[in-house]
Formats: sequence, structure tokens, C-alpha cells
Amino acid sequence: MTGWRDRLRGIAGRFRRGGDTVPAAADERGGAVAESLRGLLDDPSIPGSVREAMASDFQRIERMLDRLENEELHVAVFGRVSAGKSALGNALLGREAFEVGVLHGTTTEADAARLDEAASAGLVLIDTPGINELGGEAREKLAFEVAEVSDLIVFVADGDLTREERDALRTLASTRRPLLVALNKADRYSDDEREGLLDRLREHATGLVRREDVIAVTARPAPRDVVEVDATGKESRSSEPRAADVAALKARLLAIAEREGKTLSAINAGLFAGRLTDQVSERIAATRRDVASGVIRQYCIAKAVAVALNPVPVADLLLAGGLDAAMVVQLGRVYGLPLTRSESGRLVAVITTQLAALMGAVWGAQLVSSALKGLSGGLSVVVTAAAQGALGWYATVLIGRAAEHYLITGKSWGEHGAKRAVADIVASLDRDSILREAREEILRRLRK
Repeated sequence: MTGWRDRLRGIAGRFRRGGDTVPAAADERGGAVAESLRGLLDDPSIPGSVREAMASDFQRIERMLDRLENEELHVAVFGRVSAGKSALGNALLGREAFEVGVLHGTTTEADAARLDEAASAGLVLIDTPGINELGGEAREKLAFEVAEVSDLIVFVADGDLTREERDALRTLASTRRPLLVALNKADRYSDDEREGLLDRLREHATGLVRREDVIAVTARPAPRDVVEVDATGKESRSSEPRAADVAALKARLLAIAEREGKTLSAINAGLFAGRLTDQVSERIAATRRDVASGVIRQYCIAKAVAVALNPVPVADLLLAGGLDAAMVVQLGRVYGLPLTRSESGRLVAVITTQLAALMGAVWGAQLVSSALKGLSGGLSVVVTAAAQGALGWYATVLIGRAAEHYLITGKSWGEHGAKRAVADIVASLDRDSILREAREEILRRLRK
């Protein structure tokens, strides 16, 4: 991998290790990530089948690129339904963007396209399913999905945390997204009770959330009772709505957005795109491996049949070597690392050398079979065909797999060298199974 893919992995690596969050660094990182995202979206080397299979992931990359360009900070509001997370979202936005009191129990996947979301002042709020509607495993899955579509998480509670809330808070913290904790419905408590609850929440969040990021809010305060007395002394009662009190939380979010918004968005986009790049590479490699396996099998059959049925001694061995070299040339084309005929011949020689003991036995049997053909005027082919063809098949599988490994690693055997690579391949093969398959195929063709 070269170019934008390497840059993207390098950026993701720096984000994983942490670093400064000053505006200059944010601009530099955001621009580098955006450039790499465009490279990923426009890469002509990604097959259409891979793009189709990963369409939703590529759409998310497009949304992330839009976020970076529009300087948006995506904030997920997470918590129990009854804690008032939708009401808090509305209060922060200053409008009724999210339905209050409606259960989102059927929404268990936190994909950005399926969650309620709304924007204000560069902040995009995402209203998530209530954690009390989900089991533990589903809750953990949701937490990580929420983290993937958000840059910052506000965890909403309306009192001391339950065990499931504490578990959810720890799970969210493990996603390495910045966390704020909002104590909602603070108007229900006296000053002392409110301070006591904030202290309890800070204890639960020790090591997960900064103390100053545990904030009391009132998203939907209870109406104030108003008693009026007319001139005759008659009393009348009415209720008067009160304004939400979310100023401290909103100020904190805006401050984070101003100072660290670009960095947080770039971190999220960079890490997600880095994972996607690895997945794309693996899918492309898997597609190539499937094609390569087909190429190896075709040459196994061609070589086995040619060696088995060729009645001319020595000519069958020369034919086998030529087919091995031709196969390696084809594999080079499959993996986009073309080899010349002479390069493929040298690679076959290296592999055969590393398989000296095993290939010695194979070629020993081949020489005996070839000699019998000479002594019998070619008539022994009836006896030697299946065995010789099966051994030729096995040798081709070994050479093909070793050559494939060489190409996958970029024409390099890696730190352990050719000997280790070939040894691993030999150990992974079921020799009896391969030889049995080869013999059956040869005999089937002989019967024809």
C-alpha cells in the first residue's frame, strides 16, 4: 500500500497514540484526513464488487467528509429513555427536534442514517435508543455503534447511576470518545441534594470523565404553580412554564467545538477510514486469493494430466517445470505484481530448493515413473499415471501457495525468509487429502 492509504494509516496511528489538540494541529490533521478520505472514495483500484458490498461504509465516509468540510461536531445523547435525553437534545437546540416520550425500542442499530439527528451552531445532536430497552450485549453493541457516528458523547442520568448505567458508561469510555455526564431534572432536588448527586456521579465516573464535565441541567422543568388573588380576595391557581436550564452544558459543548471540534471530527473520521481501508484491502485480497486458487487448481489439473499421460520419458518432467513457471507468471498478474518468465523460473527454483527433502521424494517418484516409461516404451503409463499425476498435483499446490505468499507480501519473504514461509505452507496442507483429490481427478479423466 502506498500514497493516501499509508498517510491515512499514519494519521490514524498518531490519533491512537494521542497528541496535542491545538487549532493549528487540528487544521493540519483535518486537512490530511479529508484528503485521504477523498482518495479512498475515488480510488480506481477498488473493485466495483467491493464497493457494492461495503456501500453503507462508503456512504458513511462521504458523510464524515461533509462533517469535516462543514466543521460539524456530532454529539450523541446517550442514556435511559426516562432520563430525558430527547428533552435535553431539544433544550440544547432550542426547538422541538426530537419527539419526547416516544420509545425508540425498535431502533437497535446506531447508524447515523437511522437515528434522529438535528443541528444548531455547528453541533449535530444524535438521539439514540434508550439503554434500558436493550439487553447487555445489545447495549454494548449500541455503544460502539454510537461512538462510530459521533465525536462526543453526553451521558444523561436523572439520579444516581443504576448498575446498567454504570456498565454502559464504562463501555462508552472504552470507545475512547470524549464523555460528558449530564445530571438532568436537577430542579427536583434541593441544592444540597443536587451537590450530593453530582459528587456521586463524579465518583462513578472517576478515570472516565473529568470532574468539570459532570454538569447539572434541567431540560424540561416542571411548571411553576402561580396563585393569583383578585380584588374580592378569591384565589385562582394556574401553572406557568419555566425555561430550561442547560446553559452550562451548552457552553461546555460550544467551547469544546471551538477548541477541539476539528480534531475530534478528524480523529473519528481517521480511525473509521483506517479500519475501512484495512477491510477494503482484505476484501480485495480475498477476491484475489479466490482467483489465485482457481489459477493454481487449473495448473494442478493441467500438470497432473500432462505428466500422467505423457508417454515420453524426461519430456514429462520438462513439461512439469514449464507449467510451474507459467503458473507463477499468471499469479503475478492476479496480484498486480507481474513477473517475467525468467523471474518466475528463479522463484520456482528457490521454492523447490526450500522444499528439498519433500520435493526430492516427489521428483524421485517422478524420475522412477519417467524411467519406467522409457523401459516399457510408454506402456507403463497405465500403471504410473494416477500416482505420478497426483504427485505432480501436490508439487504444483506447494509451489503455487508459496509463490502466492511471496506476491502477497510484495515480492518479499519477510523477516523469516523463504524457508519459514514454505515450511508454514507445507504444515497447513493436508497432504493425504490433496493427493487423494488428485488421484480421483486423474482416474476420472483416464476413465474418460
